[in-house]
Parts: sequence; C-alpha cells; structure tokens
Amino acid sequence: MAKCGLISLKIKFMEKQYQFSYDQFDSIADLIPEESALMERARARAHHAYVPYSNFGVSAVGLLENGTIVESTNQENASYPVGICAERVLLSTISSVHPGVAVKKIAISYYNPNGTDMVPIAPCGMCRQALQEQQLRFGKPILLLMSGQQGAVIRVKDSGLLLPFQFSSEDLQR
Repeated sequence: MAKCGLISLKIKFMEKQYQFSYDQFDSIADLIPEESALMERARARAHHAYVPYSNFGVSAVGLLENGTIVESTNQENASYPVGICAERVLLSTISSVHPGVAVKKIAISYYNPNGTDMVPIAPCGMCRQALQEQQLRFGKPILLLMSGQQGAVIRVKDSGLLLPFQFSSEDLQR
C-alpha cells in the first residue's frame, strides 16, 4: 500500500520478464555455409545503399523457401521520414515480385564510413513489426542473421522474438 499525503492507494501488479535465446558467433566463418553466403552478400550489398545524407548503408538479403535470394538496401530521401529501411524494402520487394513465397532467412548488415561497422545491427521497431506481419502471413518463423562488415554475427531463430508485444490483425478485431 502506498501513501500519498491523505490518500492511500492500493496498487496491485505482477512483475514479469521477457527473455529469449539467440546464438552469437565470433565470425562469419562459424556459420553454416548457407548462412555464411547470405551474410557475405549482405555485407557486400550494404556498400550500394542509396544514403547520400547519412552515409549509413544498411542491407537486407533474404532467402526464400523456393531458394531464391533477394537483396535490398535502405533508401534515403531529402525529406527524411520518406526514407525506407532495407528490411522493409526487402519484404515489399518479395511480396511484389514473389507473391505467396515465404521468407526463410534474412541477413542484415551495414556500412558506416564515419564510425564503426563491426557491431551487429538489429532491425528498428517498424521493421520488427513488418517482419512479424510477414511471419503471421505465412505461419512460419523468419531466421535473422545480424552483423556489421566484420566480426560477430547474431542469429535469432524467430524474428518475432525481437518484438514481444506485437500488433496484429487480432488487435483490429477488439
């Protein structure tokens, strides 16, 4: 019971925790060949992002269930909110060019000539929501590989784990 001046408040709550497991590899060489090849492509593609304002290039390379590989980069705009993250460019391209084909794995990397690019990078909140929508659409998890231009690689077996309180079509029915 908390006391505030003359008012007594009874506050009930239960503290909960959210945890998940992920794999961290010291190097791209420690990944299985399929994942290593995907990350190599992501690292190379990051140098081709359209980023004239920030010079911070991000790439996302997806492996589809049918074996097709799709590459994307972030796209900046002078009107900053109009820019699009590499992950959402990737998911939109896949939905348009390969409708009905589920995404199996996505490798994400970045290039930052103004600082370090050796620390793994994770999707922003909007991209996490877009990844979740894609997973719900096909009923299958998307494995994420996250890295910089060199060094450690983080592997998350289900991209939905990055967004514990997700918004979905069920929320629209409430």
